[in-house]
Amino acid sequence: MMYIRHRPRCASKIRVQARNETVADNVNPHWNGQFSCFDLVAKTIARPRTIVQVGDIAIGGDEFVVMAGPCAVESERQVLDTAESVASAGARILRGGAYKPRSSPYSFQGLGLEGLKILSKARDLTGLAIITEVMSETDVEVVAEYADIMQVGARSMENFSLLERLGTCGRPVLLKRGMTATLEDLLRSAQLIVASGNRDVILCERGIRTFETATRNTFDVAAVPVLKTVCHLPVIVDPSHAAGVRSLVPVLARAGVVVGADGLLVEVHPQPDKAASDGEQSLTFAQFDSMMLDLEPYLSLRSNADRLYAAAGGFD
Repeated sequence: MMYIRHRPRCASKIRVQARNETVADNVNPHWNGQFSCFDLVAKTIARPRTIVQVGDIAIGGDEFVVMAGPCAVESERQVLDTAESVASAGARILRGGAYKPRSSPYSFQGLGLEGLKILSKARDLTGLAIITEVMSETDVEVVAEYADIMQVGARSMENFSLLERLGTCGRPVLLKRGMTATLEDLLRSAQLIVASGNRDVILCERGIRTFETATRNTFDVAAVPVLKTVCHLPVIVDPSHAAGVRSLVPVLARAGVVVGADGLLVEVHPQPDKAASDGEQSLTFAQFDSMMLDLEPYLSLRSNADRLYAAAGGFD
């Protein structure tokens, strides 16, 4: 996705701005002052973007990467069936929580190590990479043994001990925005991971808490282009948590494509109504297949826009 520098009052023509030339100061000087202090993650002409490599998957490159799977690992059959289904629909990475942070301590907390082993078996069966959440610095070593990407959940975004430990985990980190976190807060946490030794960080917009109650959270759609402008890290969106309502997930996924996200993180379950957690926002296999097909024209439009910018001389 490219950005156009709008005509200054004294300029004679519009100049198409190439992605690797776009820095915050060229778009909004306030953003430059607001975000430039995070020097390790701030976008510069010399460092336009980071591509996080996970096996043969390039997150932040030209491919739109979809991560899909159940909120929680409940059983081997559930995970293997889900992995096979989402892989056939085009997902590249399997998500699933072995350790689950819940709003109530009496809710299902996940299968722990057994869940990690089930995810590993699914990877062997399908070839999908694995992303799963790590909740504590004491769990980093064991989760890194099984996971390809370490997920930091919204509740852990400012768990600085965890973030520092992830700096040396040897795995890419997906950092979710906290429910009440500003973009500055998010980039501050990303900066800490990079400063601790790990440059492979992926940002995730998953909705923020507002006064609206019709949806679980409010999808901050503007956060994606802002982050893509001021930061060189990949940015994906989680429409499942942003909506909290199954029927809205495909619509918000479209919005993520249109505003330039590098991928999606989507909850899928074989029987959402019987899910141990987040069933109301999880797609069925058929709904996920339909969503992936629905996204194709939007991805094509985005590719066509890139070609138009390239023809205008704005692509590097």
